[in-house]
Amino acid sequence: MADIGWGWLSQVEAFGRLGDDAKDFVQIDYEESMTKFADYKHAAHGMIFARSGRVLWDIYKLKGAVMMQMRFDGVLGFPGGLVEAGEDPADGLNREMQEEIGLNVEVHKFTAAHHVQTCLNEKKKLLTHFFAMEVTLEKFSALEANVLQAPEYGIETFGIVRVPLFTMGDGLRGLPAFLTNQFAGNARTQLLFGLQYMQLLTAEELQEVVQSSNKYLAQKQGMLRSDL
Repeated sequence: MADIGWGWLSQVEAFGRLGDDAKDFVQIDYEESMTKFADYKHAAHGMIFARSGRVLWDIYKLKGAVMMQMRFDGVLGFPGGLVEAGEDPADGLNREMQEEIGLNVEVHKFTAAHHVQTCLNEKKKLLTHFFAMEVTLEKFSALEANVLQAPEYGIETFGIVRVPLFTMGDGLRGLPAFLTNQFAGNARTQLLFGLQYMQLLTAEELQEVVQSSNKYLAQKQGMLRSDL
């Protein structure tokens, strides 16, 4: 495919450039991010989730439902995006949610009370603000169904993904395998943080999940090298 450059996207493409390391993102205080780093670029993303007591195939307890998306750049992430200059992160998130998943902010509006984490990426001079909102499982399903009508569906959003919050008998399939996918920025870390912060999974459960996921990632990388 011919290289046709970035066009006007050259102004922002660096913030979404792939290859970030989790260590590039350092958690900082929200107030500090809005004062000391006010001149840096800010982004806001949101985790919409629901709790569930459902048991899959009479075997695996499903802890809940978390909404992520397949992004325009081919990687997984949360709905949201860059905040405009002078815009409050929560307001920027609501704007992006309306565009990307068709969220009715009159009914489901993100506010400062939904903020759970802010991280600084000094290399990119980027602040990432992460929010989380709980809804009922019934409303969650309705929000999923509405995504197809969102203004940016097929432009910025290429599909909604429900995170598999269970682990199957081999200790890999389910959430551990899901975590081996490619994620935008610190979305993988945000997911893990959000799952524990909102008490969907315990720290011990997440530790097992991450260990299994990382072990399989190492195996995959070895297989890729052997194919070269």
